[in-house]
Amino acid sequence: MLRQGRHLALALMSFQLLLWRESVTIEVPQDPKILADLRQPPTITKQSVKDYIVDPRDNIIIECEAKGNPVPTFSWRRNGKFFNIVKDPRVTMRKRSGTLEIGFRNGGRPEDYEGEYQCFASNDHGMAMSNKILLRVSKAPLWPKEVLEPVVVTEGSSLVLPCNPPPGLPPPFTFWMNSMMSPIVQDKRVSKGLNGDLYFSNVMAQDAQNDYSCSARFHFTHTIQQKNPFTLKVLTNDPYNDTSYNDSDPYGGRKVAESTPTFLSPLGSESSKMVLRDEQLLLECIAAGLPTPAIKWFKKGGDLPGRKVKFENYNKTMKIISVSEEDAGEYVCMANNHLGSIRHSIFVQVKAAPYWLDKPTNLVLAPEDNGRLVCRANGNPKPSIQWLVNGQPINNSVPDPSRQMMGDTIIFRSVQMGSSAVYQCNASNQHGYLLANAFVSVIDMRPRMLGPKNQLIKVIENNRTFLDCPFFGSPFPELRWFKNGQGSGLDGGQYRVYVNGTLEIKRARAEDEGTYTCVASSILGMAENQVRLEVKEPSRIVRAPEHQSAVRGSTARFDCKVKFDPSLPVTVAWTKDDKPLYLGWRLRKDEESLTIPNINEGDEGTYTCTVKTEIDQDSASARLTVLEEASLNPSVSSALPPDRPDPPMDLELSDPAARSVRLTWIPGNDHRSPVTEFLVQFEEDRWEPGRWQDLATYPGDLNSVILQLAPFVNYQFRVVAINAVGRSDASQPSPKYQTSSAAPDVIPRGLRGWGSEKDNMEIIWEPLLDLEKNGPNLHYSVWWRRKDLDKEWNNVTVMGTKHVVHNTDTYVPYEIKIQARNDVGAGPESNAIIGYSGEDQPISAPTELRISKVDSTKANIHWKPVDQVSVRGEFKEYRLYYWRESSHVPGLVFRKENKTKGFYTTMAEPSAILSDLVPFSRYKMFMVVANNRYEGPPSNTVEFSTKEGVPDAPSFFRIKPKGFDTIHLQWDKPLEPNGLLIGYQLKYQTANGSREGRPRLETFQPNVTEFTLRLPDRSTRYNFYLSALTQVGAGEIFVEESPFFANEAYIDQVDIATQGWFIGLMCAIALIILILLIVCFIKRSRGGKYPVRDKKDLPLDSVDHKDPDGSFDYQNQNKNSSDEDNKPLQGSQTSLEGNVKESDDSLVDYGEGGDGQFNEDGSFIGQYTVKKDKDETEGNESSEATSPVNAIYSLA
Repeated sequence: MLRQGRHLALALMSFQLLLWRESVTIEVPQDPKILADLRQPPTITKQSVKDYIVDPRDNIIIECEAKGNPVPTFSWRRNGKFFNIVKDPRVTMRKRSGTLEIGFRNGGRPEDYEGEYQCFASNDHGMAMSNKILLRVSKAPLWPKEVLEPVVVTEGSSLVLPCNPPPGLPPPFTFWMNSMMSPIVQDKRVSKGLNGDLYFSNVMAQDAQNDYSCSARFHFTHTIQQKNPFTLKVLTNDPYNDTSYNDSDPYGGRKVAESTPTFLSPLGSESSKMVLRDEQLLLECIAAGLPTPAIKWFKKGGDLPGRKVKFENYNKTMKIISVSEEDAGEYVCMANNHLGSIRHSIFVQVKAAPYWLDKPTNLVLAPEDNGRLVCRANGNPKPSIQWLVNGQPINNSVPDPSRQMMGDTIIFRSVQMGSSAVYQCNASNQHGYLLANAFVSVIDMRPRMLGPKNQLIKVIENNRTFLDCPFFGSPFPELRWFKNGQGSGLDGGQYRVYVNGTLEIKRARAEDEGTYTCVASSILGMAENQVRLEVKEPSRIVRAPEHQSAVRGSTARFDCKVKFDPSLPVTVAWTKDDKPLYLGWRLRKDEESLTIPNINEGDEGTYTCTVKTEIDQDSASARLTVLEEASLNPSVSSALPPDRPDPPMDLELSDPAARSVRLTWIPGNDHRSPVTEFLVQFEEDRWEPGRWQDLATYPGDLNSVILQLAPFVNYQFRVVAINAVGRSDASQPSPKYQTSSAAPDVIPRGLRGWGSEKDNMEIIWEPLLDLEKNGPNLHYSVWWRRKDLDKEWNNVTVMGTKHVVHNTDTYVPYEIKIQARNDVGAGPESNAIIGYSGEDQPISAPTELRISKVDSTKANIHWKPVDQVSVRGEFKEYRLYYWRESSHVPGLVFRKENKTKGFYTTMAEPSAILSDLVPFSRYKMFMVVANNRYEGPPSNTVEFSTKEGVPDAPSFFRIKPKGFDTIHLQWDKPLEPNGLLIGYQLKYQTANGSREGRPRLETFQPNVTEFTLRLPDRSTRYNFYLSALTQVGAGEIFVEESPFFANEAYIDQVDIATQGWFIGLMCAIALIILILLIVCFIKRSRGGKYPVRDKKDLPLDSVDHKDPDGSFDYQNQNKNSSDEDNKPLQGSQTSLEGNVKESDDSLVDYGEGGDGQFNEDGSFIGQYTVKKDKDETEGNESSEATSPVNAIYSLA
């Protein structure tokens, strides 16, 4: 019986829905007058996200905006209870808004305001509410302190290094680095899991060279925290040699036991995963084994979703984006190497938070109308639907006889005035909720016409025409059209009336002209409007331009004859290549044509004639092709290169106006390069006389333009023509033109207010530019008033750009605005800006300054903040002064330097990290609070010492060769030991390009600063790495390379001397020397005659003194020579043309008994000087010089 009753109820409900006639909801036009009179319930327009995480360093802003008529008022609930904003001084609500601002300038903790917030907007017609906003403060907790023992693992086995980052909000991003702050290189063998842990599928010996530290980066605070590093010790069966490592044999020939794959994550043979619809699914499989296993993914009973799936982390992670229900199922990952394979099944369930199928929308109804609100949502599990009205459960609300609940639908029948309300639909399941506001507004409004009155519509004959008549009313009015105030309504045949009031005339004819009246009527009244229709003849081109070709320099003409309705104004315009055509001085246009004289290459293109009226247009196009001039004798001008144009001439001014004038000129000769543009310049004699300034540029085919000018300026103009070659000279100036005065147009820029003293405020601004003054006697009106007091504006008029307000309170806000004025009138008034009076010295000091944690280079500092009121200005920072008082290293000399560091924080218990400290030193510090001008009194002074650290690099490191294969190394202690030195460590290894050999290590006592080393191979390059040591460890490394030995160049030279080409060159030189020696002996045996005439092409002198056998007689020659000619010329040579200059190194003189000498190798000694007895006469000896070149000529 119960089942039959339930079926009967459903049948009756369905029958009621079939019989019920639903009214169409009223669409309210966005007309300002309608909206101003229309009463509507509130609508939430802006709100914060549901899960709202805020930065603790900033003020908290929870948004809630709404609209409605009347303007809504706002209230809030916190954790389900009324939130009294008035009682909390830190919480304010923005005007005409529900947005909350929670400030902590005067103290307070953001954590105290965590919770669930909900905003309510209400007016006389209902209440709308926002989502529940869960407010949480971002947290970046410190890593828990822990001591990590070295991790010992056998080579080839697997390893997992846990990260376990502190639980931040939102969760931090994790990554792994070593102590050198370099990222750990990840690959198929080593990778980070989704949980942050570092997985080794198998451990290799070289993994021990790094330490491993997990780091966490927090989003809001932009800080990175680092876990204490893991030290890895790898146990190997055989000694490890890094020089034997290579990709093909990563274990260097050592025997490491291989293993079959096993899963490190997830464990076991199967696991499960739940993911929400539309979120991202991440599945991970990380396997151990040797060799490193490969990972493959499958979906049981189907294929992987190819378009949505991505594989990451060397196939260890499978990502499916935007998950849907069909992505549920069993996923299998398989890990395999050549020893075997293993599988793991992951069963994926796809759940869903509620999502909309049919979201309720606002409903505007007239009295007695019907309507409905539908709220349908889906999810997994199926969400439950709850209806509320004005924020209260609908079951607890006042009954409404016009409202009926039917599951997820609310039906309204014959609604009445006063039934307006805001309905909320809440769809929720265990994974989330949806909340939608939808108002029901019942309005009554007499019919109104929304369009312009008595509109004139002009249409083209035979065109389809629409006459608009926008209207509104509630109940929805009935609309009818009439023509010329007669007959019944127009509908059917030639006419059609649309629901929105538009009348369509399918084909307008002359007889359709007349006055059309639209009438909207309802039970509340009637409204009408008229539209006058005029039918016009179409505009068309009856003689169109035609394509043509013309010779350069000739004239082209395009026809364009048009026909149009005489009652319409018409324009005929020409374009070239779809760009406006400026006619200028050369092109001419009349009513029926366009004429282009003196055609050049720039005139080629497509010309379009367009006839246009206010309601239609027509166009036609033709192309002009420019041909080269056909001439057997090219003109002289065509052979000349293009040049700069001549300056424009005959400048004239016309059409004067208050802020413009027409300038006309005649262009000069373009010198075979068309003018591309004209530059108009101006000079004025009031502000900068004699300085010409650019005003505007115009296309090169214009010669008459309207110049836009500034008031109160005495202008003079000139024009410059520009072509492809360059600029012309400027034209002669135009007549002067004086513009009339006007009020300023601009607002002074750079307005600001600030205090130069504690009891004043300086208001400053930038002066107007000269051309912005617009008139005489420019001055400025300045207004100011206290922002926090509702007082009248103070004002003053000044001539300069500064005004000082005296006797102000310390650092209070002022509203400031400004206006420029002259004798003509006032310019626009600026918006009000906020300025502040002067600051004073803060009166309070930070207290309880202390140190909580100190290491070698950093210290955590804490202090109690000051009251913000005591800052007496804009809080800038807490400023820490600190200095290095002494060093714990005995005898270390350093320069004391005071340092400062600023911290901006408004937290109740501030703390900071002081970094860049010098290790093993004693420091002192104190803190002050600072505003923009002053510092407050100092806090208590704190003394602390930094821990010992690693030392700096040695102050110098030099390597010098010493002997055949020995080098000498010298160094000195670091400038900053950062602790007590316990020695030095020297590592050196062979360097061959980018590969380095096995390192060798030497250690020294702290008093040792030099070392002599014999190299095994003197020709091999070595890299030396020197570092100082403290108890903490090795410091910064000083790197040097072994020097070249001095005799290495000699070795290279010996190698060159064994080359064949070098031996051949030496033999050739020896042969040339031998030939020269033979020639010398031949000359010596011949005496004073030198037979060369038969081989010479040029005479040795203007007169040949020779014997009949063709030999020169040097004795005769010398007899005819003057004493001046017999003087030897130092360093002279024989020219290649055969002209012989005199020289003092003649071989003949040596052959005649001189003291010429030769080295043992046959070479000449120095410069040969003839030694003669004083009783010998010059005529008995030849003074003609004989060079080795002459000797070769003689030999020839």
